[in-house]
Amino acid sequence: MSDASAARPPGIAVSGGRAWLAVALAAAVSLACEGLQDRLIERAVARAQAVDRSEWLDDGALHVVLCGTGSPLADPSRAGPCTAVVAGGALWIVDIGPGATERLLLDRMPLSGLAGVLLTHFHSDHIGELGELTLQSWAGGGRREPLPVHGPPGVARVVDGFVAAYAQDSAYRVAHHGADVMPPAGSEMRARPFDPPADGTPVIVLERDGLRVTAARVDHAPVTPAVAYRFDYAGRSVVISGDTVSSPALVRFAQGADLLVHEVLADGVLRVASRVAAEGGRPRLSKIATDVIDYHTSPGEAVEVAREAGVGTVVFSHLVPPLPGLLAERVFERGVVDDGRMDIVLGEDGMHFTLPAGSAETLLESL
Repeated sequence: MSDASAARPPGIAVSGGRAWLAVALAAAVSLACEGLQDRLIERAVARAQAVDRSEWLDDGALHVVLCGTGSPLADPSRAGPCTAVVAGGALWIVDIGPGATERLLLDRMPLSGLAGVLLTHFHSDHIGELGELTLQSWAGGGRREPLPVHGPPGVARVVDGFVAAYAQDSAYRVAHHGADVMPPAGSEMRARPFDPPADGTPVIVLERDGLRVTAARVDHAPVTPAVAYRFDYAGRSVVISGDTVSSPALVRFAQGADLLVHEVLADGVLRVASRVAAEGGRPRLSKIATDVIDYHTSPGEAVEVAREAGVGTVVFSHLVPPLPGLLAERVFERGVVDDGRMDIVLGEDGMHFTLPAGSAETLLESL
């Protein structure tokens, strides 16, 4: 047995748990030194400023990041609905729910490459941080032109409302930092409406740098129109469902896609919640819990949509209701028939899917 005292730092006496206390006290004394604090801060700031994911803009792959897999119900581990797509040298954001902008920043997404936002519909949990995203792409990303915001009819009202709400904030920042640093046009947005055919026929939203984005109506009545989006780039494709019931139109729209990000609602849990609320004398909450079931998709239905469309990987997102870890895995497996023909993924904030050009692979990592 070796002599442990030979390797012991001078001045630290080891006696059971007290050694850890001594180390902690030594660390605390060191951190009290302002010089050491400043050196640690300098390193942290340098890392934060030097590292984003700009390399994705030029690597030729299609990248998909789940920047919000939650719902209007509070969930400490999930932001509101948001999916980021990087393709053709640009970043695109589909929906931007509460908390999603912070998630984008934590995941170091390249906001300097933000080319536009695409809204599936105008429920508050899908648009709530449009103003914050615009601010961050302007202040942090250096945006100098208005941010394009694409969406079905009604998008102009949403954009005009956010621009009006943020007008005073924008003016303060320009006055404080100067127009050279904060170009006023970068704080603005421009609505880019399109009107998808009622029969579900896809409409081209934009084409640029090898990327084609199309949209098709889905069924989220009484919310109308609501749309799904499809991104095709370098021979790879991803479809983002938006909010919808199980939809034959979506099956057609998603045909042959590599990846389908589909909303899901655990209908059995909502029925239990409705019953408990009614028994507890809360009829209003009981009705709301029942009502939301009829315009969303169950996990089993989402898998069936993906199977009929011949999709390679289906990812559950917009998870209703919020449930912790292992319980969520079990509950969102209910009614799912896994025949091994596709990958089925329970989405989490920060999941990153890479679809390399010229390949059939879909690579998954957690940021």
